[in-house]
Amino acid sequence: RDRLAALSPDRLRGIRRGIEKESLRASPDGRLALTPHPAALGSPLTHPHITTDFSESQIELVTGVHASVDAVLAELTEIHQFVYHELAALGDEMLWGSSMPCGLPTDETIPIGRYGSSNVGRAKSVYRMGLSHRYGRRMQTISGIHYNWSLPGVSSEQYFALIRNFRRNAVVLLYLFGASPAVCSSFVAGHPHELLPLGEHTIHLPHATSLRMGRLGYQSDVQAALAVSYNSLESYAASLEEALTKPYPPYAAVGIQSLGGDYNQLATTLLQIENEFYGTIRPKRVIRPGERPLHALRERGVEYVEVRLMDLDPFEPVGINARTGRFLDLFLLHCLLTDSPPDTPAEIAALKRNQHLTAARGREPGLLLERAGRQVTLADWAQ
Repeated sequence: RDRLAALSPDRLRGIRRGIEKESLRASPDGRLALTPHPAALGSPLTHPHITTDFSESQIELVTGVHASVDAVLAELTEIHQFVYHELAALGDEMLWGSSMPCGLPTDETIPIGRYGSSNVGRAKSVYRMGLSHRYGRRMQTISGIHYNWSLPGVSSEQYFALIRNFRRNAVVLLYLFGASPAVCSSFVAGHPHELLPLGEHTIHLPHATSLRMGRLGYQSDVQAALAVSYNSLESYAASLEEALTKPYPPYAAVGIQSLGGDYNQLATTLLQIENEFYGTIRPKRVIRPGERPLHALRERGVEYVEVRLMDLDPFEPVGINARTGRFLDLFLLHCLLTDSPPDTPAEIAALKRNQHLTAARGREPGLLLERAGRQVTLADWAQ
């Protein structure tokens, strides 16, 4: 409380936030739309507010930076309304309301984003082709909300302290806001899984909060071997740099180019580019044209954090509401103002186990998690 009281009203009014929202375009029968990104929505390579994520069928809406939760949601709503107006003029496609995908075709039929013939546009498509070789296209169609947040006068060191605490307490957000306990059975077609049937076309886990953030979701066993430390900008950057420069034999086997000369991926390293690294939260800095994100961070420090674990809220037209935004503001302030000891490899491994448990069984009464070497119930931790 003393630390919060020490924050001046002017600094608190200086909090800034922006939202990125991913959604699949779906046909009325609940299947993935296989049409190109609508030209009426502008170029996904250059439009400041409407682009595509992994798939040509996966729209991403990007707000500007705002001084209030209400203002950022007002802009997100305006962009949303424009997209729906144009989709309605073109036909009967809609935006799928859930983080876990709608009915999917075979993996190779899911269209990869196309960005034209410029070098930058082609690189974006080749990067996505690399993701499809590495993780499969199904996983990449999972969608969510990214909440970008900053407070004036916060140093890189303080942002990394916030990140460590966020990662420790992320299970609370998964429990409160996880909204993907079920998925269309087409998502696991032909693959072993432990989910139970729920109706004719749906499978679920009875106590799940967020399949998206669990083992079935946006995960990579290869990346799990990366014990990235968030103790400082230097340790974080060193971990990522190794992953960006060290060849990984299975990816080397795929090769940069196919026998026909088409590009399979941008690189044979563990990560093609920085953004391939999955995490519940990321340190970020606006990059200059042609600049690598890691270089920008090292040169000019952390500018804001990107919260990446929020599921789309299927009960909200734009996927998130003002109460959730205000909760995130308070949660991030709490993570910033609370003591944040250094992380260790043992703690990093425990946090991953906690995340998977909460994603798959978070609503199970009495669920036990690991905290500082002891078992504690999720309810007590959240309290």
